[in-house]
Amino acid sequence: MEHRIIDQQLDLLRDKILLLGGTTEAAVHRAMQSLVTRDSELAKKVLEEDKVIDQMELEIDRLSIEILALQHPAAHDLRFVISVAKITPILERIADHAGSIADAALILNNEPQMNNYIDLSLMAEIAAGMLRTALDAFTAEDSKVSRDVIELDKKIDVTYRKVFNELLELMIDNPSATTGAAHLLFVAKHLERIGDYVKDICELNVYLREAAFIKHSPRVEAPQ
Repeated sequence: MEHRIIDQQLDLLRDKILLLGGTTEAAVHRAMQSLVTRDSELAKKVLEEDKVIDQMELEIDRLSIEILALQHPAAHDLRFVISVAKITPILERIADHAGSIADAALILNNEPQMNNYIDLSLMAEIAAGMLRTALDAFTAEDSKVSRDVIELDKKIDVTYRKVFNELLELMIDNPSATTGAAHLLFVAKHLERIGDYVKDICELNVYLREAAFIKHSPRVEAPQ
């Protein structure tokens, strides 16, 4: 009976964090959409939904503590609960970055139209794709895919440097665009940080599957 109860609780915990992950991914997408399409109402919705994400985080925290305190999970189950407990605040922070992008959209939507956001949109696409794949890898406990996602963060870093240099040049050449360009720099930094947070999730995925800590370590191939 006890084993069946913990299985039910672990399944519920898995469902809750995947729901949080999906909601967070949607927040990133909507925040960028509100910026690119100059949709201030959509930006406001992203900010309003942040309360829902905060509530999800609290529910997962409570359930994780309950499982640890009452069920005393061991081995793999313990790693799963620990991974969820660590991934949850990471997702909440990603959602906070989405909210900051929405805040920037509300400001920029009242400014003159800037040049297209191709590179920023590329950064957002890579970051959202990484997050989606990281969550899938968490569900499948696929450490190989998680390691591959970690490598993808380099693409975001390269694009970030490109965006940074372009916007810096714009501010030098056209001082009147400084305010808008500065806010776009912040948006680029938020996207770069989202990529870093997804790396953290993937490192926890590896821990869940392999019981191996790879944070702050050079790339280590999965055991054969």
